[in-house]
Amino acid sequence: MKRENLVLLADAYKYAHHKLYYPGTTGIYSYLESRGGMFDETVFFGLQYFLKEYLAGEAFTQADLDEAEGFLLQVFGRSDVFDKSKFQYILDKYKGRLPVKIKAVAEGTRVPVGNVLMTIENTDPECYWLTNFLETLLMQVWYPCTVSTLSNQVKKIVTGYYTETATDGAEAGIDFVLNDFGFRGVSSVESAKLGGAAHLLNFNGSDNLAGSTMAINYYDAQKVYGLSIPATEHSICTLLGKEGELEVFKHVLKTFPTGIIACVSDSYNIFRACEEYWGEDLKEEILKRDGTLVIRPDSGDPVMTLLEIFEILFNKFGYTVNSKGYKVLPPQLRVIQGDGVNYESIKIIYAALKQASISAENLVLGMGGALLQKVDRDTQRFALKCSSAVINGIEVNVSKIPTEMNANGDITASFKKSKSGRLKLVKINGDFRTVTEAGNESFADELHTVFENGEIVKQLTFEEVKANLNR
Repeated sequence: MKRENLVLLADAYKYAHHKLYYPGTTGIYSYLESRGGMFDETVFFGLQYFLKEYLAGEAFTQADLDEAEGFLLQVFGRSDVFDKSKFQYILDKYKGRLPVKIKAVAEGTRVPVGNVLMTIENTDPECYWLTNFLETLLMQVWYPCTVSTLSNQVKKIVTGYYTETATDGAEAGIDFVLNDFGFRGVSSVESAKLGGAAHLLNFNGSDNLAGSTMAINYYDAQKVYGLSIPATEHSICTLLGKEGELEVFKHVLKTFPTGIIACVSDSYNIFRACEEYWGEDLKEEILKRDGTLVIRPDSGDPVMTLLEIFEILFNKFGYTVNSKGYKVLPPQLRVIQGDGVNYESIKIIYAALKQASISAENLVLGMGGALLQKVDRDTQRFALKCSSAVINGIEVNVSKIPTEMNANGDITASFKKSKSGRLKLVKINGDFRTVTEAGNESFADELHTVFENGEIVKQLTFEEVKANLNR
């Protein structure tokens, strides 16, 4: 399949920058950071995908360049903006291989916000303009980084409540607590791939097959990480109408008499379904199963609905009290909440369960749009900025130090202040810190060259990325 035309994968305003950089500029060095936001650390993930998909090898062809020339002439309506010779130089001298060097922290690493995650610089003085031309594309790494960060933060919440309320040994089930329901809710298949794989660094539950294929195709994953179970949807459970819902439930249990099966049960009345259908008519069949029925509510206030459902199920099926003093349903029965689930509601849901003496192990979650779509570049405030340049043979430090006016009319320093100089990510007493290369030669750099002059020089497997995250 033909690659996207890299010559056209930039914001339109960047095509004039080769002229706008100050005369004598031969080097541009820029860095990527998460400046802060929803969480105080960011998981770095996804760069390898963009390198393989868009930049490695012959990044563009003569046909791409010829196509771009006519296209950009129409965009600007003038011939003195886009300079075809700039790209022609790369084709003629490097056969379309990009003369840039990219360094990055190992993927899967959790880095406190405000630190450098990646740097990029041109390796040919004629291509000073190329560094930040690639910003538009490379900036999109914010997305898998942010999804992985969000998923990881949810795992911290779940792990905390398992530690406090779950039966000893139940921790093995944490990997399947948060399930990716987001494929249908994202804006593209590529988003499903990137976000789905980012989630799989933290959890194994997923209905998003694209995430697993991405991990295999771009990170050489040794197996399929996203695992799922048979489950119904409303089109199944409403086929026989309100009066036939019980018959559908019987069919579901008959079809999968063993193993885990999930059944949406709120098509008409979730509480009647739990109390009468599951709790009386099908109770004995459920308790005799070699497997688990997962009952799924899909509407209403999550906290109030779940508390009522658990009360009904405890009354109908009984429960045990674990060593920590929390109620646990029989192993043949669990509940999944897939509606109204986001980072904030997850904290509220588990707190409410704990308050009601209900163990966290009774519940699993499905998260769709809130996991893969309700994030943006500002969730973790990603930015890619120039911090060093070479002008007329002299290396200069570059930064912006903006001021801004707040709602009270006060002029203050902006959080958008950028870093200056050539940067290193180092560890001092075990903590990450961003320093300049100059004066810090004795510290090992946690940024490693991953791409240079068209070649990917360092790759990680999905297993290695997962191991980095779990350190």
